[in-house]
Amino acid sequence: MKSSDVMTQKVISIGPDASVSDAVQLMVKYHVSGLPVLDQDGRLQGIVTQGDFLRRSELGTEKRRPRWISFLLGLNTLAAEYVQRHGRKVSEIMTRSVAVVEEDTPLADVVELMERRHIKRLPVVRAGRVVAS
Repeated sequence: MKSSDVMTQKVISIGPDASVSDAVQLMVKYHVSGLPVLDQDGRLQGIVTQGDFLRRSELGTEKRRPRWISFLLGLNTLAAEYVQRHGRKVSEIMTRSVAVVEEDTPLADVVELMERRHIKRLPVVRAGRVVAS
Protein backbone atom coordinates (compact mmCIF):
# COMPACT_ATOMS: atom_id res chain seq x y z
CA MET A 1 0.00 0.00 0.00
CA LYS A 2 1.01 3.59 -0.63
CA SER A 3 0.08 6.90 0.99
CA SER A 4 -2.31 7.59 -1.92
CA ASP A 5 -4.36 4.55 -0.83
CA VAL A 6 -5.21 6.06 2.57
CA MET A 7 -4.89 9.83 2.17
CA THR A 8 -7.75 12.25 2.66
CA GLN A 9 -8.83 13.39 -0.78
CA LYS A 10 -10.39 16.77 0.06
CA VAL A 11 -7.83 19.20 1.46
CA ILE A 12 -9.12 21.87 3.81
CA SER A 13 -6.38 24.49 4.07
CA ILE A 14 -5.82 28.01 5.31
CA GLY A 15 -3.55 30.91 4.38
CA PRO A 16 -0.74 32.24 6.59
CA ASP A 17 -2.40 35.65 7.00
CA ALA A 18 -5.69 34.20 8.24
CA SER A 19 -6.59 34.77 11.87
CA VAL A 20 -6.25 32.12 14.54
CA SER A 21 -10.00 32.44 15.01
CA ASP A 22 -10.58 31.61 11.33
CA ALA A 23 -8.42 28.51 11.67
CA VAL A 24 -10.35 27.31 14.71
CA GLN A 25 -13.67 27.91 12.95
CA LEU A 26 -12.54 25.93 9.87
CA MET A 27 -11.34 23.05 12.01
CA VAL A 28 -14.64 22.90 13.88
CA LYS A 29 -16.75 23.28 10.73
CA TYR A 30 -14.98 20.46 8.88
CA HIS A 31 -14.23 18.29 11.93
CA VAL A 32 -10.48 18.25 11.30
CA SER A 33 -7.66 18.53 13.82
CA GLY A 34 -5.15 20.24 11.55
CA LEU A 35 -4.85 22.43 8.49
CA PRO A 36 -2.03 22.76 5.99
CA VAL A 37 -1.05 26.41 5.61
CA LEU A 38 -0.70 27.31 1.93
CA ASP A 39 0.54 30.51 0.30
CA GLN A 40 -1.29 32.20 -2.59
CA ASP A 41 0.40 29.87 -5.07
CA GLY A 42 -0.69 26.76 -3.16
CA ARG A 43 2.74 25.98 -1.74
CA LEU A 44 3.01 24.52 1.73
CA GLN A 45 4.18 27.08 4.30
CA GLY A 46 3.41 25.15 7.48
CA ILE A 47 0.72 23.34 9.39
CA VAL A 48 -1.54 24.44 12.22
CA THR A 49 -3.08 21.85 14.54
CA GLN A 50 -5.17 21.60 17.67
CA GLY A 51 -1.94 21.39 19.63
CA ASP A 52 -1.05 24.91 18.53
CA PHE A 53 -4.14 26.16 20.38
CA LEU A 54 -3.54 24.40 23.69
CA ARG A 55 -1.37 26.98 25.46
CA ARG A 56 -3.21 30.21 24.67
CA SER A 57 -3.50 33.31 26.84
CA GLU A 58 -7.19 33.84 26.06
CA LEU A 59 -7.97 30.33 27.27
CA GLY A 60 -6.01 30.73 30.48
CA THR A 61 -3.90 27.69 29.58
CA GLU A 62 -0.50 29.37 29.35
CA LYS A 63 2.46 27.59 30.89
CA ARG A 64 3.31 28.99 34.27
CA ARG A 65 6.95 28.69 35.31
CA PRO A 66 8.90 29.89 38.28
CA ARG A 67 10.59 33.16 37.37
CA TRP A 68 14.10 31.75 37.84
CA ILE A 69 13.55 29.17 35.08
CA SER A 70 12.79 31.99 32.66
CA PHE A 71 16.33 33.25 33.13
CA LEU A 72 17.71 29.84 32.20
CA LEU A 73 15.59 29.50 29.05
CA GLY A 74 16.91 32.61 27.38
CA LEU A 75 15.24 35.42 25.51
CA ASN A 76 14.80 33.59 22.19
CA THR A 77 12.85 30.75 23.79
CA LEU A 78 10.74 33.13 25.85
CA ALA A 79 9.98 35.31 22.82
CA ALA A 80 8.94 32.29 20.72
CA GLU A 81 6.67 31.05 23.50
CA TYR A 82 5.11 34.49 23.88
CA VAL A 83 4.29 34.68 20.16
CA GLN A 84 2.82 31.16 20.27
CA ARG A 85 0.56 32.09 23.20
CA HIS A 86 -0.48 35.52 21.93
CA GLY A 87 -0.21 35.27 18.12
CA ARG A 88 -3.27 36.36 16.18
CA LYS A 89 -2.27 35.15 12.70
CA VAL A 90 -1.85 31.56 11.58
CA SER A 91 1.71 32.37 10.43
CA GLU A 92 2.62 33.31 14.02
CA ILE A 93 1.61 30.00 15.58
CA MET A 94 1.97 27.40 12.81
CA THR A 95 4.65 24.75 12.67
CA ARG A 96 6.98 25.71 9.83
CA SER A 97 9.07 22.59 9.56
CA VAL A 98 6.55 20.13 8.15
CA ALA A 99 7.29 16.54 7.27
CA VAL A 100 5.66 15.55 3.97
CA VAL A 101 5.32 12.44 1.85
CA GLU A 102 4.56 11.86 -1.80
CA GLU A 103 1.66 9.88 -3.19
CA ASP A 104 3.80 6.84 -3.96
CA THR A 105 5.48 6.70 -0.54
CA PRO A 106 5.04 3.17 0.88
CA LEU A 107 2.65 3.09 3.83
CA ALA A 108 5.30 1.42 6.00
CA ASP A 109 7.55 4.46 5.45
CA VAL A 110 4.67 6.82 6.28
CA VAL A 111 4.01 5.01 9.56
CA GLU A 112 7.69 4.96 10.47
CA LEU A 113 8.02 8.70 9.82
CA MET A 114 4.93 9.49 11.88
CA GLU A 115 6.17 7.38 14.79
CA ARG A 116 9.70 8.78 14.64
CA ARG A 117 8.52 12.42 14.53
CA HIS A 118 5.61 11.86 16.94
CA ILE A 119 3.10 13.39 14.53
CA LYS A 120 -0.46 12.50 13.61
CA ARG A 121 -0.76 13.93 10.11
CA LEU A 122 1.42 14.23 7.02
CA PRO A 123 0.60 16.37 4.01
CA VAL A 124 0.87 14.45 0.76
CA VAL A 125 2.54 16.44 -1.99
CA ARG A 126 2.94 16.19 -5.75
CA ALA A 127 5.56 18.43 -7.35
CA GLY A 128 5.72 20.49 -4.15
CA ARG A 129 1.95 21.10 -3.96
CA VAL A 130 -0.33 19.60 -1.34
CA VAL A 131 -2.74 17.03 -2.80
CA ALA A 132 -3.98 15.56 0.48
CA SER A 133 -3.52 15.87 4.18
